[in-house]
Amino acid sequence: MNYDFSFYMPVNILGGKNALQNNKNIFLNLGKKCLIVTGASSAKKSGALDDLIDVFNEMNIEFAIFDKITENPLTSTCCDGGKVARDFQADFVVGIGGGSPLDASKAVCVYATNAHIINDGIYTENVENSPLPLVVIGTTSGTGSEVSGVSVLTRENGRKQSISGKNYYAKYAIADAKYTYSVPFRTTVSTVLDALAHAIESMFSKRADFLTQQFALISIKMIYPILEKLNNTKELPTEQERDTLYFASLYAGFALNKGGTGFPHGMGYALTEDYNVPHGIACAVFIPQFLTEAEKANPSLFNDVLNAMNSDKNSAEKLIYDLCDLQLSIPDERINEYVARWETLKNFKNSPTEFNNKDAGCLVKNLFK
Repeated sequence: MNYDFSFYMPVNILGGKNALQNNKNIFLNLGKKCLIVTGASSAKKSGALDDLIDVFNEMNIEFAIFDKITENPLTSTCCDGGKVARDFQADFVVGIGGGSPLDASKAVCVYATNAHIINDGIYTENVENSPLPLVVIGTTSGTGSEVSGVSVLTRENGRKQSISGKNYYAKYAIADAKYTYSVPFRTTVSTVLDALAHAIESMFSKRADFLTQQFALISIKMIYPILEKLNNTKELPTEQERDTLYFASLYAGFALNKGGTGFPHGMGYALTEDYNVPHGIACAVFIPQFLTEAEKANPSLFNDVLNAMNSDKNSAEKLIYDLCDLQLSIPDERINEYVARWETLKNFKNSPTEFNNKDAGCLVKNLFK
């Protein structure tokens, strides 16, 4: 076994029960004015927003709230958030929520200090000034955005695209699983499937190494039995299971941060954009085929994954399809559009075999004819 690895993850993670209150002194070094970036409801429902406001009031930190972030956040919305931060003269940003608000908050920090970058320009313009410092507070067990240097945004043409690098890491991540306790069942399933997809796809990435694969296997081992229970009972996880799922999503995030994703994520964007399929489900529905490709490419690693699941391939595939429960009919015309669009999809190159855009078109047709 090759034990070589390299690992870069500069986020200072502060975890545990009441992690926000217990680590409130981090804000003393960040400034006296903060822009809080959230969606419309999750930050409030989770209790994280109220807890943060209590801390800010206690520490005399002035704040403004930008709660315009929607699912699949638009570059234009994030650009607006950056302007709000500039006008408010914010010293730092706190992002609260699932993947969308956290990814958006990373972009807001860049827009805030780089007024020359407008909307989709974040993909092409140079980041001339360091982004505002960012603290993130996760409220779902899925994206691992807390620990990755990736931000997935939606361009002005409606297409999702990621951007990554040193400018897209948070400075601190407050990791308290209690903020996930209010997530409803279907969202819980989707976000946990997203974490599972991160672990599996990064496991077979061209950029994976020994350490990231260990993180991925730990995550899979933590997630899989709870997914089986969710599928069997259709009941919400217990608080203890929520804790397990949240920290499993962070382990998957560690793996994702180095390895990146394969074709399920690249293909899944289309289902989200055109059919409003939740992100985790849109990606996970392609994981069974990804596992087939992984078995061809590296039987040993594939068996490691099955051992972590304590399952067999057929059972794992059935579980994923059952949880996705995705009933779609996609016309041939649209599938042909996808095949053309995916000709340049980089995720295929980060997948374990030569699976390509034409193969992807056949897969979509088989799944959604």
